[in-house]
Amino acid sequence: MSRGLDARSSAGAGRQSCRCEVPGSRDNDVRSQASRGTALNKGKHLKTVFVGAARPNFMKIAPILDEVRAFPVIHPVLVHTGQHYDRELSDVFFEELGISAPDIHMGVGSGSHAKQTARVMMEFEKVLLTERPALVVVVGDVNSTLACSLTSAKLHVPVAHVEAGLRSFDRSMPEEINRMVTDTLSSLLFTTCEDANVNLRNEGVTPERIHFVGNVMIDSLKNHIEIARQSDVLSRLSLGERNYAVLTLHRPSNVDSEEALSRIVDAVCEIQKELPVVFPVHPRTRKGLGAERFKKQLGQARNFILLDPLGYLDFLRLLLSARLILTDSGGIQEESTVLGIPCLTLRENTERPVTVSHGTNTVVGTDPERIVRETREIIAGRGKEGRVPPLWDGKASSRIAAVLAGWLEKERN
Repeated sequence: MSRGLDARSSAGAGRQSCRCEVPGSRDNDVRSQASRGTALNKGKHLKTVFVGAARPNFMKIAPILDEVRAFPVIHPVLVHTGQHYDRELSDVFFEELGISAPDIHMGVGSGSHAKQTARVMMEFEKVLLTERPALVVVVGDVNSTLACSLTSAKLHVPVAHVEAGLRSFDRSMPEEINRMVTDTLSSLLFTTCEDANVNLRNEGVTPERIHFVGNVMIDSLKNHIEIARQSDVLSRLSLGERNYAVLTLHRPSNVDSEEALSRIVDAVCEIQKELPVVFPVHPRTRKGLGAERFKKQLGQARNFILLDPLGYLDFLRLLLSARLILTDSGGIQEESTVLGIPCLTLRENTERPVTVSHGTNTVVGTDPERIVRETREIIAGRGKEGRVPPLWDGKASSRIAAVLAGWLEKERN
């Protein structure tokens, strides 16, 4: 017998957006529906809601959706919260990763952390009350991950967290709070590395909730690497093999503060004198770069190549042939490790220490002198060499699907 909400079939048509209304006194009605407890769908297929919100989420969800097709017990319902809502940050990833259009698009858009989280919770509550899933699967650490986990928990719908247990031990990062709360609320915790297993055990998580499955982001990379090699992005940008660096930058701590952003821009403007730097600019970062102090500086940096956000395949092609990568992204730390490309993380910490202990990653912070010094070491051929962590073999999604199916079978019975 399952522990979530009563499952009722809903018409497939008309689910592109969620606008269902709860009749009567809303609070009382929601509580009464939740209190029905274990009267859940007991048919052949059990609805499982998969939540995506931002571009890294889609790279993790795509291979899992492919694998769950092998298990009839899983009836997947794909929900896009709309946290990333423009073509470059969302739509193109569905096309290139081969993901079908979302069953439900909530369209919450941007906003402060509180506003965005609240909007997701309000809209996702409607999804849960309409779809009656047996399980909700969330990935990563964005605001939607937290919001959907919390909403599910309040309505007694079990949660599975893909990429659980990662910790930077820096609670000034919004993502750290999202990770910690989501893990606390989740019944199934899928981890990428032994560090994550240790973190969860240290937080009192019982062993049966932890499933060490490997890194699903690497599944997408391995699935698309040969297709990405066919991209013409290098010729479009007049770039050659190993003669450029790739920069990504989007963390609020780096781009919302003009002073912090200035330190990184100073370093990159120095680096581009020796090696072209290709920079697909996140919308949040572009706003920061609009400050007057950067206009002249960027205008004089001829080898600092600023681009609009790229699709997954073009960006993967850039990574494949880069001399080095400078980033504040967690996922790119992982991808660089598997690709064997030196990576400099422009943060004071990382929630993915396995990329440092095993991989090609070095955490350098935002001090311009250190960034330039470490870059020159790589250019000189003294970049860090690493190895691929255990279970980063492209098969994490199949392990996740098998665990989900086994769990749902038990719930059904």
